[in-house]
Amino acid sequence: MSSIMGEYLFNIQHVGSTSIESLDSKPIIDIAVGVESLSVVDNFRSLLESVGYEYRDNAGVDGRLFFAKGSEDRRTHYLHIEVYGSNIWKNHIYFRNYLQKHNEYIDEYSKLKNELAIRYENDRAKYTNGKNKFITMILEKAKEEFDIF
Repeated sequence: MSSIMGEYLFNIQHVGSTSIESLDSKPIIDIAVGVESLSVVDNFRSLLESVGYEYRDNAGVDGRLFFAKGSEDRRTHYLHIEVYGSNIWKNHIYFRNYLQKHNEYIDEYSKLKNELAIRYENDRAKYTNGKNKFITMILEKAKEEFDIF
């Protein structure tokens, strides 16, 4: 990423389910890329596309830009381009950090994800929305513990 984004890259973090040991996940690596402003993406978008990333606008989440690598059935990576230090950035990092520290929630989250994957096999939006209550709960706990926001 640093060779593609260069000076525009402030920070890069492995986030998402594959960043949390023992959490059930699809084999897709989520990467949070921290930049100063979303407008800088224009400076490296074509380079990302040239190495196989498909631009997906914000993919339904305000405050970020989103790229996916690989076809739907062979997806390998998601890039979440976010303003470094923004709430969306912090949510990614603190959700991951909290679950890494508190593995007592990993089984519960895995079970929820598996149930939603079966129930909403062909509806990605409903699958994602079904996780919101759990994610919000974890973020509230993270805010208390890490004294953030």
